[in-house]
Amino acid sequence: MEEKPTPTRKRLNYENKLILAPMVRIGTLPMRLLALDYGADIVYTEELVDRKLLRSIRRENDVLGTIDYIDNTDGTVAFRTCPRERDNVVLQIGTSDPARAAQVARMVEKDVAGIDVNMGCPKNFSIVGGMGAALLSKPQQASSILRELIETVSIPVTCKIRVLPDLKETLQLCDTLTSTGIEAIAVHGRTINEGPQHSNRNHVLKQISERLPIPMIANGGSKDIQNHSDILRFKKETGSSSVMVARAAEWNCSVFRKEGPLPMDDVIKSYLKYAVDCDNPPSNTKYCVQNILRELQDSILGKKFLNAQTLEQICELWELGDYCRSKMKEFQDKGLLGRFQVSPDMLDEDTKDDCISQKRKIHEEEDVAMMRFAFLRSNYTRDEELPKTRLLKWTKDQHKKMPVYDTRRNEKLFCSIVTVDGRKYGSSFWEKNKKWAEQGAALVCLYFLEIIDEKSLTTSGNVLSR
Repeated sequence: MEEKPTPTRKRLNYENKLILAPMVRIGTLPMRLLALDYGADIVYTEELVDRKLLRSIRRENDVLGTIDYIDNTDGTVAFRTCPRERDNVVLQIGTSDPARAAQVARMVEKDVAGIDVNMGCPKNFSIVGGMGAALLSKPQQASSILRELIETVSIPVTCKIRVLPDLKETLQLCDTLTSTGIEAIAVHGRTINEGPQHSNRNHVLKQISERLPIPMIANGGSKDIQNHSDILRFKKETGSSSVMVARAAEWNCSVFRKEGPLPMDDVIKSYLKYAVDCDNPPSNTKYCVQNILRELQDSILGKKFLNAQTLEQICELWELGDYCRSKMKEFQDKGLLGRFQVSPDMLDEDTKDDCISQKRKIHEEEDVAMMRFAFLRSNYTRDEELPKTRLLKWTKDQHKKMPVYDTRRNEKLFCSIVTVDGRKYGSSFWEKNKKWAEQGAALVCLYFLEIIDEKSLTTSGNVLSR
């Protein structure tokens, strides 16, 4: 068998670095950029499962200045990065297969500074799939994944693990993984069965660091980290080469600042600007801000925030509404496709003809009154105000037959047509939620029946064309 040529290795210095840890739903582009602003040297993405990335298409986004990996089943962004973080971002993958891991690494090699393999996630999803913490008990498989990655790409390869209950087994595992040729190893000082309420095993991290010939990145100290000096203290206690910060950065990303952390509102405003600039999904933006607010979600501002649904509504609460609107208009003028403008024919070339055929059927059915807009759930505070509820009440009052919904699905997208009194109505938006697609169809019907006017319609959704 012909041997693979060994790639010329690039280096990412893991000595004396402050690192943003990989955190599910937190480690997206806006938070990574904010961490770099505040003093982080290296930023990890959230864990991205290999299969999801492998069904993605790489696209350069000229409007945002980003590089997007688009999931070709639903049009969502699986991974978004930009030149600003090119030399600082490490993509963490969830994988159980050397070949898939290598294939992902080849895809993203030119867009990231390094690849990390998640070997510590204790969540059931990861373990059942043979990923994350499942690899802790399979050192040979874990080593095979790392070796395949090292042989495939030129960028640095690392892994992140948790300590095992037994110190000897932990040290042996670290020796095995280190022998593969990885550049560094990140170690969380708790076992997979321990949570934040348990003490981080700093003494174990220190022994690992003293033993290994490569940099050891200490993780798990957020409980005692509130500022930059606390990070340095944790580094000294663990004898680590670098420190990886998770929850402390999630709560206040300015923890990396040598000058000290900034007030919460300042951090939120800076984060929201990046969220707008990166066209970050409102749901992810809301989740990140929620983790900054924490107990303040019960405040007056917090309750208003919890009721917000769109990015504009969230920004309005921190006096960034005008900024959000101006950027959204700028993006639209430049041709950016928003999250509500995704349709199946835009996704996968292999199924494009079938998708166009299905889309044509929706538009060309007889007597279908179509409009193009998005249903926004946050604009309805009471269930009786929902379009489907109002339409059902109208048909009962008029002694008409109940509305009948015909909802089409393509992969993860939905589009619906409602039939009322022999006529058909629908929104041409493809939604990621079947219920919302039906609400959209009902809202169009209410408009054409003159139960609501155009002003009501535009405040309830985003009308684009008729």
